[in-house]
Amino acid sequence: MGERGFPQGSPLLRCLAIYGEMPGRFALTAVLLAAVNVALVGQQVMVGHAVQEAQHGRLVAAGPDGVLHYDRAWFWVALLIGLSLARAAVQYGAGLLSLSIGQRLLTILRGRILTQIQRLDLAYHWRHGVGEMVTRMTRDADKVRDALINFWRQIFETGLIVAISLGLLALYSPWLALGPLVLLAIGIGLLWSEADTLVALDRRIGDAYDAVTQDLSEGVNGVRVIKAFSLGEARAERFRRHVDLFRVEARAAIRHACRSIPLPQTIIALSHAWVLGLGAWMVAHGALGLGALVAAMLVVNTLVLRIESIGRLLQVIADARASAARIWEVLDAEPVINSGSAPLPEGPIGFRLSHAAASPLGDGATVLRDLSLAVQPGEVVALVGATGSGKSILTALLPRLVEVDEGRVELGSAETGWRDVRTSDLHALRRRVHVLPQESFLFSDTLAANLRLCAPDATDDELRAALDKAAAGELLARLEDGLETRVGDRGATLSGGQRQRVCLARALLADADILVLDDATSALDAQTERRAIDNIRKLRAERPVTLLIVASRLSTALAADRVAVLSGGRIVAEGTHEQLSQDSAAYRDLMGL
Repeated sequence: MGERGFPQGSPLLRCLAIYGEMPGRFALTAVLLAAVNVALVGQQVMVGHAVQEAQHGRLVAAGPDGVLHYDRAWFWVALLIGLSLARAAVQYGAGLLSLSIGQRLLTILRGRILTQIQRLDLAYHWRHGVGEMVTRMTRDADKVRDALINFWRQIFETGLIVAISLGLLALYSPWLALGPLVLLAIGIGLLWSEADTLVALDRRIGDAYDAVTQDLSEGVNGVRVIKAFSLGEARAERFRRHVDLFRVEARAAIRHACRSIPLPQTIIALSHAWVLGLGAWMVAHGALGLGALVAAMLVVNTLVLRIESIGRLLQVIADARASAARIWEVLDAEPVINSGSAPLPEGPIGFRLSHAAASPLGDGATVLRDLSLAVQPGEVVALVGATGSGKSILTALLPRLVEVDEGRVELGSAETGWRDVRTSDLHALRRRVHVLPQESFLFSDTLAANLRLCAPDATDDELRAALDKAAAGELLARLEDGLETRVGDRGATLSGGQRQRVCLARALLADADILVLDDATSALDAQTERRAIDNIRKLRAERPVTLLIVASRLSTALAADRVAVLSGGRIVAEGTHEQLSQDSAAYRDLMGL
């Protein structure tokens, strides 16, 4: 078993093992399908017996008065019709159950993928695009579901039909069963030999589909940029190229299947000729009855049709094997960052970084090196640095969104002691350290629902108070539906500054001890930004909130208690604005002084 209870082995078989979570439905479906297939062969055997009776004149008999009696004929008709109706009802129930199981499996798979995506750290998401994750949840999961539903309708049923049919033929004559057995083995062997090639082809199709999904996602999410720079035609051409590549790969897979599958199907179909030729010879020599030959032909016809469908199923299985492998690549990925168990210190907390180094992508490209910075509880510190200097990576170290490679990141205070974030409970850590990124992300829901994400029990009055603290109190007056206004996809109905203030209000509702604004007020004017920071300062009277602000404007630096200058992956200067204006050339250059 895998670390999280997933079985190891073939990716598709690992998906099939999820059926173990619904053993009752699985067993019932298997029993019903077995009954359906036994009944099908039974019908064919009954037809053979009816023909045998007709051959001997017992199906329709003449009475002493010369009147024909159809009692025996009506018996077989009633028996066959009754068995057909019963088989149809059972097959209908088995079909519904198999579809239900398939949908349940799809739900389980998608739920596990989503849970795993949330578990994985930011570095994983930076290496893999949105399109790739969406493809795993949609196309790949659907293909696996389709294959496992076909498992019931094709593999399981066909296996039963093969076993029952060959057994019945062997009862009539071992020689009748030998030909189909050999031909089936050759045909299935040829079909199976093509499976790996089809998997490789579908893998290429999946990669091409990832590019299509990623481009589509970027085209929708970046529609404002595309329109602003009149990039519609260029993006459409780029999308067409990705679609064309997907179509080329899909055609290559279809061409290969069309070349490789007909030959084994033809070999399997020769079973008809074997049973008909040998059976006719045996009937002529009295070794086999005519009714038995008819039954044998019906059985082998069903057998050949079922096996021929395996060829079509092979493409589905090959697709699903590739998709299952891609799904398990995500499910088997282990997050670099794992939770500790130690509680954080009670009361107000600050943070300190000691000789910290970080390479966020894990590729050895160090962004921060030998960085030390201490911020006391309740202090407001501005962090300034050139573009690309690693400010966002530094802020991500505090809630362990990114892990340090060297050094320590600690929370606490001189009074309560310091706790290394790597030993702390991750959920508690991220509840008490809230990082507000520059990208103001709002969900496609109401304003109230977005605000309550971190405080689900907050009252409307508390929501309004949080908006006031974020200098967004006047926003409600402009919205016709107030807190129940739907903000659209990513908050599209609000301006950039409004989105930033709503996100700040949401962060304040989280009631964190350390609040990090990663250039999260960049869309605000200086006066509004200062008002929001002053409102946060006032919280000191109730409970000190430690505030780290990534600043790119002089007005932000002026609002802080002190400023830290980041350059070359290190803190190169600290102090008040007045001190740094006198002593730090780097600070003067950054602030344009």
